[in-house]
Amino acid sequence: MTYLQDDSHLTLRWAEQFGRTFLFHGLFSTTELHTTDIKAITHVVSRPDIYQKSTAMRASTEIIIGRGVLSVENEEHKRHVNRRALNPAFGVTQVRAVTEIFLEKAVQLRDAWADISTQAVVIGFNYQFESLNGKCNDLDDALTDLLHSPHSIRYSAFRLAQGIVPILQFLPGPGQNLFRAARNKMFGIGKQIVNRSKADIRASKGERALGKSRDLLSTLLKANMSTNIPESQRLNDIEIVAEISTFLFAGHETTSLATTWALHALSRHLGAQRKLREELLTIPTDNPTMEELNSLPYLEAVVREVLRVHSPVVNTQRMAMQDDTLPLATPYIDKEGNLHDSLPIPKGQRIYIPISAINTDKEIWGEDAREFRPERWEKIPSSASAIPGVWANLLTFFAGPHNCIGFRFALVEMKALLFTLIRAFEFEEAAKSGIRSFTVGLLQKPAVIGEARSSGLPLIVKLKPYNIQI
Repeated sequence: MTYLQDDSHLTLRWAEQFGRTFLFHGLFSTTELHTTDIKAITHVVSRPDIYQKSTAMRASTEIIIGRGVLSVENEEHKRHVNRRALNPAFGVTQVRAVTEIFLEKAVQLRDAWADISTQAVVIGFNYQFESLNGKCNDLDDALTDLLHSPHSIRYSAFRLAQGIVPILQFLPGPGQNLFRAARNKMFGIGKQIVNRSKADIRASKGERALGKSRDLLSTLLKANMSTNIPESQRLNDIEIVAEISTFLFAGHETTSLATTWALHALSRHLGAQRKLREELLTIPTDNPTMEELNSLPYLEAVVREVLRVHSPVVNTQRMAMQDDTLPLATPYIDKEGNLHDSLPIPKGQRIYIPISAINTDKEIWGEDAREFRPERWEKIPSSASAIPGVWANLLTFFAGPHNCIGFRFALVEMKALLFTLIRAFEFEEAAKSGIRSFTVGLLQKPAVIGEARSSGLPLIVKLKPYNIQI
């Protein structure tokens, strides 16, 4: 798996050599089934009762974020994403309401030249993180320890290994104590936020909260405190705190990475950047509505293409909880020369789903599949329609019942950031040697070729004066 950390397209090269579905032999006699067969992947994602995250992977995830939507399966997962429990926080109505917050923070970012990676946490909850004004706070420290410290990189790699080699779950991971301390700090802040928000809602009998509170947490709490929801479908305070950790941990890094990769792609394709800027400047305000952002076709194409070529999450894994048969669109030939259009899957078999590889598969997207070309979205190939993704015929936000519940939130947030930044600044490449991607845990991050992974993505940023209307 070390090879995959530095080359998210390795699965495609192996597929060219061994076929679309092949078995990877790892340490301690472990095996992992790799497949880029869309029919097989569709079957896996549509049967969460059979194909689930392994116990080891769920346990290692729970160490970081608690028992939230990313670390539960079966009926418990259904209860967490219940349309009356968690879904209201990410519905169209709520995303429309928080679009104004996205733009407020994007304008602050524009004005303060702050780090774009802070936006998801500033917007998401009823807590002033102070990340844009440079003030230190406990939550920012906790997130730094969880996401950006040297210990976090080592522990993320170890956590991935735990999901592959179950025996490793019994060993303490590098930096595990630091992770636990950071998680406990984040949980402590989460409890404070929950208690304060619930008190506000009760004190106002829901009126102020309904009228003015625009954050995710208030919406989540109001849904769970509603008398219309059965007790069996409610999330308790511990579960709500775990969801706060999940939103922070999952949403913070992925949206910032997606925006970073967008700026990288636009710095390399100045024609696309100019075309996008021209479209964005047709909007006569710095504070467009969600509908106005979604009405911009080239912005939509750029966002889709960035999330296709540079999916923040490069892969995921599932384990068969029982024996099954996996249907295949591309048959394979066994050692005896027999042709098979299905594959027997024994209980306990791990299956590797290469999100990035599917998104850039030449057989699906054409010979230029790995190139950034927003215009391809004017007419996508018919072969892409078979991809079972929840959005845009991509696996970026995954598929099936375990798709990313916050994908609408992430898309509008990313559009708000690009809308504000591209109107105000011009971005050019700064690294003469180029940029490569590497994987930490499951996330695809940029680094300068020939330099340390911590080098990140340097860009030349030039101010582009325009008539700002705030």
